[in-house]
Amino acid sequence: MSEIDEFERRIAAALDRIGAGVDALVDKAATPPPAPEPAPPPPPEADPEELARLKAALEEERLANAQLEERVRAIKDRQESRVSQLEARAAEDARALAALDEELQKLRKVSQQLRDSNAALREANAEGLAEPHLINKAMLAELEALRVARTAEAAETEAILRRLEPLVSATRKEDA
Repeated sequence: MSEIDEFERRIAAALDRIGAGVDALVDKAATPPPAPEPAPPPPPEADPEELARLKAALEEERLANAQLEERVRAIKDRQESRVSQLEARAAEDARALAALDEELQKLRKVSQQLRDSNAALREANAEGLAEPHLINKAMLAELEALRVARTAEAAETEAILRRLEPLVSATRKEDA
């Protein structure tokens, strides 16, 4: 962007110089001689070739300026499009993470209920009211719930890392 700004500044300065030159030539040609002087020399006329050259240079600068403005507009449009895409992607990621979080909350709740149930079974067994094979089945179920919970946490961590990776890469590129 700074290169485009520099071009715009240079073009504006060139247009100002050309406009001042044209104005000076026009003023020289249009200025009447002072009245009190006796027989002043005729004012110099604008050189038609010089005037044509300056007008051509002015048109070239205007064309270059228009081209630069179009390039700036195209860059701005691309940036806005990219921002829209990134915002849509961020919203999609937020929805996915919210769904993952909801599933993890359910899993944690079920796991806690299972642990509570197993604790009650162990207490009943200690009092001689439960059968040992039921306790074993409950413990196996609890172990499986813990494995599933760990897998879900690993998936959650992986999802977070995938989202952070582009940000970290972009930051590294900016720092370099």
